[in-house]
Amino acid sequence: MTRLSTYDAIVIGAGPAGTSVALTLARRGWAVAIVEKSAFPRRKVCGEYISASNISLLGRLEVGDAWRAKAGPEIHRVGFFSGETCVEAPMPRAKYGPTAKDGFGRALGRDVLDTLLLQAARSAGAEIFQPCRAVATDRDGDMQAVRIQARDQNSGDETTTLRAPVIVAAHGSWEPGPLPSQLEKASRPSDLLGFKAHFTGSLLAPDLMPLLTFPGGYGGMVLADHGRLSISCCIRRDMLARLRRNHGSGHDSPEQDGHVSAADAVFRHLTASCRGVSDALDGAYLDGPWLAAGPIRPGIRSCYERDIFRVGNAAGESHPIIAEGISMALQSGWLLATELADAPSGRVGREAAGRRYQAAWRGLFSRRVYAAAVIAGMALGPAGPALMGAAVRNFPQALTLGAHMSGKTRPIPGLT
Repeated sequence: MTRLSTYDAIVIGAGPAGTSVALTLARRGWAVAIVEKSAFPRRKVCGEYISASNISLLGRLEVGDAWRAKAGPEIHRVGFFSGETCVEAPMPRAKYGPTAKDGFGRALGRDVLDTLLLQAARSAGAEIFQPCRAVATDRDGDMQAVRIQARDQNSGDETTTLRAPVIVAAHGSWEPGPLPSQLEKASRPSDLLGFKAHFTGSLLAPDLMPLLTFPGGYGGMVLADHGRLSISCCIRRDMLARLRRNHGSGHDSPEQDGHVSAADAVFRHLTASCRGVSDALDGAYLDGPWLAAGPIRPGIRSCYERDIFRVGNAAGESHPIIAEGISMALQSGWLLATELADAPSGRVGREAAGRRYQAAWRGLFSRRVYAAAVIAGMALGPAGPALMGAAVRNFPQALTLGAHMSGKTRPIPGLT
């Protein structure tokens, strides 16, 4: 049996990028469908920090009050932990926002944030297909057809085809798949694999977010909701293989295998390489399992290609070293939705909206993508952690400057 439904837009992926698009369009009267492969709530490999530049946008999406009620403490200081070095400096304050108290960012677990945003999209009128996977897109006259499959084993042979003139790829960049907007997956020794965990009972100062650098990788820590410490990091595939060999396993995949899991090897490496991490986690306990994903795909991609718009990591991503992933996801969704909402109907109007959206995306994000690449390149170099440590010890203000350069205080066009 085949079910056929028609919409104004189909959004593939219900992370912050996808729901930002869906919410904005639904509140402008569009009929929107969201296709999400995972059941919520779900945890994801993510740093979970949301900079103050997004607070006005969260208010426009009508989730600002709920976000304030759930998120962790304001982050007033940025830090640097590497080896024996522990340095901190002021986090730059945003000079705008809905209230006088909205000058600093906060962290919220993706299991909480994604559910909050998706519930808001449903309340705004978006139809949610979850858990369902988009398996193909096809041209259908002036429309496009998206075939989806339910992940429920009891669904039998039922297939669903969704039709819309606008398709938005918000599925991220880390997983390969059959869609033309999904990236091919290759395995290289220099790949960066992502890891993330929550800990409870940590000793990290609640208003501090330190950058972590260590041989072969980098990461960050921040106190999120419910007193959970969120720690995330990226590590080179070849370094991970070396660490696992040292512990009796030669496997280099991010999944558990052999005598020591990849997560255990990464955690031991982190605590042995960064005194600040070891001190912060002294007496803390793991809250849920470690997560692994990747490899990450930093870079700038086409925002509109083969009649599919891209947002979030599908459009481009920075190295996570600057902690701007959620910000770029939310903001890219907003940029696209504002262009689409005012575009004339028809393919010519969509193509013009795609060009404007790509120009807006690059104007807002390209500098932080390039800056993140430079910083990550330094951190991943053979002497990178030591050189960065010496620099910030002598010039702690570099941490504040880096936060500025990463876009944490940059206003979003159309919101201020």
